[in-house]
Amino acid sequence: MQTNPASPPYTSLVAIGDSFTEGMSDLLPDGSYRGWADVLAARMAASAPGFRYANLAVRGKLIGQIVDEQVDAAAAMNADVVTLVGGLNDTLRPNCDMGRVRGLLTEAVERLAPSCGRLVLMRSPGRQGPVLERFRPRMEELFATVDELAAKHDALVVDLYGAPALTDPRLWDVDRLHLTADGHRRVAEAVWQTLGYPPEDTEWQVPMPATAPPAWLDRRVADVRFARQYLLPWIGRRLTGRSSGDGLPAKRPQLLPYETPEVREAYEGRA
Repeated sequence: MQTNPASPPYTSLVAIGDSFTEGMSDLLPDGSYRGWADVLAARMAASAPGFRYANLAVRGKLIGQIVDEQVDAAAAMNADVVTLVGGLNDTLRPNCDMGRVRGLLTEAVERLAPSCGRLVLMRSPGRQGPVLERFRPRMEELFATVDELAAKHDALVVDLYGAPALTDPRLWDVDRLHLTADGHRRVAEAVWQTLGYPPEDTEWQVPMPATAPPAWLDRRVADVRFARQYLLPWIGRRLTGRSSGDGLPAKRPQLLPYETPEVREAYEGRA
C-alpha cells in the first residue's frame, strides 16, 4: 500500500459522540453498524500504512456522558485527528439547559484540543420536518457555540447543517433520527475533504433527483409505523430515565490498526 503524496499525513483517528458517530442506521449484514466514521477511517487507512482507529461513540449519550465517559480516554490516545459530535441529544430533551450544554461542550473541547493534532467539530445535519423546526433554535445555539470554540481552539468545523442535500428525508432511516448508508457516505466525504484530502465525490452536497411525493395514505401509514416503532419507545425511555445506549460498550474502544481486508473491502464497495 502506497501513501498518496497529496494526502495529509494523518496516521490515527479517534471518534467520540453518540449514535450519529456510532453509525446508526448504516446497518451491515452481521447486524452491526458501519457509519461515516468507519468509512472515513477506511479511506484514511488506505493512504497511510499503519493507520490506527478508535471509535468511542455510544448511542443515546448526552454531552455530559460524552465528557465523563469518552473525552479523557480520547485525549489519552494523542491521536492525529479527533472528531467530536455531541449535544444534539440534549437539545431534543424537553427540559434542556442550553447553558449547561454549552459549558460541557466547551469543557470537552478544552480537554481535547491540546491532546490531538487536529480536532474536528460538526454542525450536525437535520431532517426536514416538524422535529427540526421545533428544535431549530436550540440546534443553532449549539452550532454557534461550535463555531466559537473552533475559532478559539483552531479546530475544523464540518458544516452538515448548512448542506441542503442532507435534509432530504430519503437520506434518513425510517426512525427519522439517523442517516441511511448513503447519508453516512456523504458525511464521510464531507469530513474527508475538510481534513484536506483530495475529493473523491465532488457532488456529495448535490440534492437527490426529485421524485413524486408519496401518496397521502402512504404517508399516514408511515407516520403510524414511525409512532409505534420509534416515537412511543423513545418517549417511554425519556419518562423512565433510560437510554438506548445503556449497558452498551464503546464501538471500538482501543486505538488499533485499521488495515484489515474486511475494511478495505467495505471501503472499496461503499458505493
